Amino acid sequence: PQGGGRGRGGIQMVQYNQVLKDPARRDPRVYVIPADQADFPTATKFINTLRYIGIEIHQAGSAFSANGKNYPAGSYVVKTAQSGRAHVIDMFEPQDHPNDMDERGIPRRPYDSAGWTLAYQMGIKFDRLFDDVKGQFSEVQGLAKPVPGAISGTAAAGYLISPSINDGFTVANRVLKANGEVYRLGVPMAANGRTYPAGAFYVVANAASTPVVQTAAKELGVNMDATNDRPATSATKLATKRIALWDTQTGSMPSGWTRYLLERFEFPFTIVCGAGFDDSALRSKFDVIIMPSGAAFRAAGGGRGGRGGGGGADALPAGTPVPQPSDPDLRSLCQVTSGTGMGATADANVRKFVEQGGVVVAAGSAAEAISETLQLPVTDYMVERQPGQPDRALAGDKFYVPGSVVRVAVDPTAVSAAGAEDQVDVFFNNSPVFRLQPNATSRGIRPVMWFDSASPLRSGWAWGQNYLEGGTAAFEATVGQGTAYVFGPEITFRAQPHGTFKFFFNAIHSMRSPASAPTSTAAK
Repeated sequence: PQGGGRGRGGIQMVQYNQVLKDPARRDPRVYVIPADQADFPTATKFINTLRYIGIEIHQAGSAFSANGKNYPAGSYVVKTAQSGRAHVIDMFEPQDHPNDMDERGIPRRPYDSAGWTLAYQMGIKFDRLFDDVKGQFSEVQGLAKPVPGAISGTAAAGYLISPSINDGFTVANRVLKANGEVYRLGVPMAANGRTYPAGAFYVVANAASTPVVQTAAKELGVNMDATNDRPATSATKLATKRIALWDTQTGSMPSGWTRYLLERFEFPFTIVCGAGFDDSALRSKFDVIIMPSGAAFRAAGGGRGGRGGGGGADALPAGTPVPQPSDPDLRSLCQVTSGTGMGATADANVRKFVEQGGVVVAAGSAAEAISETLQLPVTDYMVERQPGQPDRALAGDKFYVPGSVVRVAVDPTAVSAAGAEDQVDVFFNNSPVFRLQPNATSRGIRPVMWFDSASPLRSGWAWGQNYLEGGTAAFEATVGQGTAYVFGPEITFRAQPHGTFKFFFNAIHSMRSPASAPTSTAAK
């Protein structure tokens, strides 16, 4: 039988019912965010992005089961039967941009970003349920508060914190500010039946750190293990890093978002722009230089600037007055002086800074710029290669990926990947992708992220995505006594992709030199 409907002659009812009842073609009725995921405090932050615009959220007061799976108390339940349903779907599900063609057969590009699924960007683990779920649920009023973290164990030599938890870095920064001792493990360490991987934090228990740790656990929702053991001598002692954040005298939007991110996770920093990078003594003043997308030190275009992912900064012509920031806060922070911080002098100074033991963290288009500044053995991967012909950049009708979420493979044993899984979603905006030269390994290059699939798109639009397969998205490079952490994807884009923040934070609090085993004044 055929339905009457207003369609073109109606449709077969059996086909209609097949589509209606096929879970693959239905929108979920419920999203469940389990409380036992590795970084549940970040899940609470995700929930609050929904609460800010009035999305109804429920939280489980006790354990419950749904669709054959058990969920612990504290798990969040987001139902789609509410007025904000469209936004809920938008935050959990992929954006699927069509492959429209114009009359010439050329793809019509999206005007702006094409994919932004926030649950993917923030690394949230969730389950889709296609039937309603019952349990002891209470509606979240106002903003959700982190479930207070538990400190397991009664020993008091030190506290272990997982590197998977973004707010573990906040705890470490607070302890350092209080003049406490913080180490990062060089090898795994067990405590109370759990094993912490290399890169985990070990906070020495003493009068300075213990009150900070106990307060932070409750306030931030960070779980920890107390232990009477001390880590191996391969542990690295941390210190408060002297961070230089690149900016321009007229203000850089990516730098502003990076500034916001550093403030939120309590990293102290100094904004440096203008002639600040013309200083040949950078290493005596800073430990880390952060280059957000758009940052560059070369006057001639500031690097290649990627394929639409943000170009390098422009140098001012000789004799041009230095522009003054209109923002009084930026004016006071930027310490504007004559000079631009562009050209051979700044380029050489940054290279010297790294060679003398400094750390540079570059993301987005700045990844290409720092690769040129440090003369690293990498080239652009997104090119056409013909025997006997020079490489030619892929044309836009062959490859184009505006702001979208893609998946990359990760080496979790890399310093900057501590606490990460072996597959991670990243925000990609025609971002740099690298080809490592044959001598890259001998020159101290180690891949951190790479494309292991011909179809890495998770949300958005990726024309010619197959060209990405095999390319290196991020790497670490030893340069003299220092290190460059180079990320093509926008790992801090507008302070949204919490799922990749740990790469950024790990690079800042990197583990370069082993320190002696910590001591403790705590009573045994």
